[in-house]
Amino acid sequence: MLFTALAILLGGSTDGPGAFTNPLLPSGPDPWIVREGRDYYYLGTLGDRIAIRKTRDLGKLAEAEEKVVWRAPSTGPNAQSIWAPELHRIQGKWYLYYTAAAAGHDDDAHRGIFVLENRAKDPQTGNWTDRGRLATRHTGIDGTTFAYAGKRYFVYSPYVGPDSNLAIVEMANPWTLKGPETIIARPDQAWERQGGRQILEGPEFLPGPGGRLFLSYSGSACWSDGYAIGLLRAPPGADPLDPGAWTKTPHPVIAGSPAQGVYAPGHNGFFTTPGGTQWIVYHANPGPDMKCSAKRAPRIQRVTFGRDGRPIFGEPVRSGALR
Repeated sequence: MLFTALAILLGGSTDGPGAFTNPLLPSGPDPWIVREGRDYYYLGTLGDRIAIRKTRDLGKLAEAEEKVVWRAPSTGPNAQSIWAPELHRIQGKWYLYYTAAAAGHDDDAHRGIFVLENRAKDPQTGNWTDRGRLATRHTGIDGTTFAYAGKRYFVYSPYVGPDSNLAIVEMANPWTLKGPETIIARPDQAWERQGGRQILEGPEFLPGPGGRLFLSYSGSACWSDGYAIGLLRAPPGADPLDPGAWTKTPHPVIAGSPAQGVYAPGHNGFFTTPGGTQWIVYHANPGPDMKCSAKRAPRIQRVTFGRDGRPIFGEPVRSGALR
């Protein structure tokens, strides 16, 4: 009875999401969480493979089995540096988007975003079909996809000269791009140019109330403690392909907080609970000057919306309850 009462107090049930403490895992760069029904699926960068954890309680994510669903081939365009996997449920199938580099060429000129497809109900089962590399205009990293007003879009971080920007293009299907590609944001703020590079990366879509559009992203080099999460917004009914539709928030929406043990937060994703509340997952270091190491670990916190329809992220949190 005591356990049940405590679970209810925390906003869950004995088999519900319950409480969590950040970080969810001791290591987990580029975290991604998606929910299907009552199950949460978690992925992160592992370098040479893609693995999925499945749980109904994110507070116990560390106890969930890490099941490898795909390994990089020894040769070819996607043989190494397997980064930032994202799992999306589209038209009854699962799709995995990930960044990879070609064998023998672990550099920016040989990186791209690739897609895997799975017809199984549970992405930890079934077979993954290789749908190849997305035909982006530039080499780049960190691909994501979202649907808006009956169309599907792809956003990624292309290498354009010395910069890493954010670009968007329509999709004909989950592995085929359609029409022109448009750059919608460049690293033009001082906080986006820390660490010796001018970088926008890790774009993620957040639907807002009343049809508002939001795209979060990471700014600056990941090896800098100035690395942080920024935000673009577009009004209801906007054309996502129009760079003039997007407005950039001048300051990070989530930045480092030494008081909370959070340094260089970045590369986030969004998910909802069964009750419909919106959450963000992102990685951060537990201390200063730790750069882009495996010490980066996943953290979550709730996202709310203000009266103006804009998301409120708040300061990084140490613990809480999913409800």
